Amino acid sequence: MKTTTDADALLRGIHERYSGMLRGFVIALPYDVALADDVVQETLLRAWQNPDILTRPEPVVRAWLCTVARNLVTDDLRSARRRREVTVETMPEEAHDDDTERLFERWVIAEALSTLPADHQAVISGAYHGGKSIAQLAVDFGIPAGTVKSRLHYGLRALRLALQERGVVS
Repeated sequence: MKTTTDADALLRGIHERYSGMLRGFVIALPYDVALADDVVQETLLRAWQNPDILTRPEPVVRAWLCTVARNLVTDDLRSARRRREVTVETMPEEAHDDDTERLFERWVIAEALSTLPADHQAVISGAYHGGKSIAQLAVDFGIPAGTVKSRLHYGLRALRLALQERGVVS
């Protein structure tokens, strides 16, 4: 049985003799340069686990090591991880907010607004969508400012109830 020192020496010797050749072979396959060292390490580990292969003539040892390395590369390239990963040169563009939620809210509000009396609808639309003041709305509709305030108050109250019924406002 081999001692730990013999095994360490054998592994160092294998590494010194074959690692450079194996790395060049793996990169030439072509394979990812960053992963080539992992393949070399795994190949040399398998050679260390099968020390009888190292007692054969040099061309046989080199052929065995290259075959193991090529099989490791092929297995990795065929792996499920590789098929699912897609490498890109540049980062994808940043995500932006989807307008769907905003459009849905506008639709629900418009639907709730349509349930209000026409005079309340007109005052609310003029104030919030038109950006008009109470004085401007009073002039536009030919009614007192107090009536505009009253319609705005009761219209918003009814709108809130309509939105609550639709589950939008709590």
